[in-house]
Amino acid sequence: MPISLNAEWSRQSAIILAWPHLQSDWHAILEDAERVYCDLARHITRFEKLLILYHDAEHQQHIHSLLDPQTLEYDRIIWAQAVSNDSWARDFGPITVTSDGHPLLLDFTFNGWGNKYPADLDNQITRHLYMCGVFNNVRLNSLDFILEGGAIDTDGRGTLLTTRRCLLAPTRNPQLDQAGIEAKLAEALGINHFLWLEHGELAGDDTDSHIDMLARFCNHSTIAFSHCDDPADQHFESLQAMFQELQQMQSQDGTPYDLVPLPIPQAKFDDHGQRLPASYANFLIINDAVLVPVYDDPADQIALERLQSCFPDLEIIAINCLPLIKQYGSLHCVTMQLPEGVL
Repeated sequence: MPISLNAEWSRQSAIILAWPHLQSDWHAILEDAERVYCDLARHITRFEKLLILYHDAEHQQHIHSLLDPQTLEYDRIIWAQAVSNDSWARDFGPITVTSDGHPLLLDFTFNGWGNKYPADLDNQITRHLYMCGVFNNVRLNSLDFILEGGAIDTDGRGTLLTTRRCLLAPTRNPQLDQAGIEAKLAEALGINHFLWLEHGELAGDDTDSHIDMLARFCNHSTIAFSHCDDPADQHFESLQAMFQELQQMQSQDGTPYDLVPLPIPQAKFDDHGQRLPASYANFLIINDAVLVPVYDDPADQIALERLQSCFPDLEIIAINCLPLIKQYGSLHCVTMQLPEGVL
């Protein structure tokens, strides 16, 4: 039974948003974070359905009060109650493959990025939604293998791009070496071509270098990547080394990739002086548009223009994500796509 992992630009039925709440780490900046979520909801519902996960009935009522039916396609919103630790749907949401021509949801184990944060509730969400009938009778497989959606990217043709620092972290699947992990992902996702990055990290990123902060497929032959050309920046050496690795990578037919550099924004810091992981590579491809995180930075326009060149037929939409990076993630991290046929 052939299995393939869907590229993000495949047609989608919906995007998942797990709305932040006061019982999560967002409580101190909840109002700021919710403005970003409202912006996401407004733009996503222009193009496709939106599955909003809410904490309880009071939380749902609160979200209702924030969403203006005059400014978004309200009838495209689907509601589901799911008690959560946090809001990073990219990492606890289902990863969808095509199996024998039909969508198949994979529920990998989520352990809070290597047991850094509580994740017991988040790890149950996909199974809970499945049991509630949210996924339109699409089959679900639960796997005893730790994997976050933000840790992998694919061209939809059997190639996987990822980082050794994340997938080989001893806090995830310590019983497996690289060959063992490749075997697991080949079986579960239909991967037959692995591209491993040794270098590349952003200060403040507590995921052990998720690929969706560093380098992303834009199509089968193009990779956009976080780039630093300032020798005085702390990221310079690591991102230059990553750039050199990307230059050596080839597609399955032996062709080098077209590489599109996305500048990293000027350093952003939290109230304690910790540099925050601002990355334009954390964009989200949806039906007929690309949502791009921006950070009130001079490099915003450069990133938007370069991504428009990567997606000439799609609308490029800027979303101010400064509040999100205060919790060490960005736009792609808080969303998860569900391919066509799942809802």
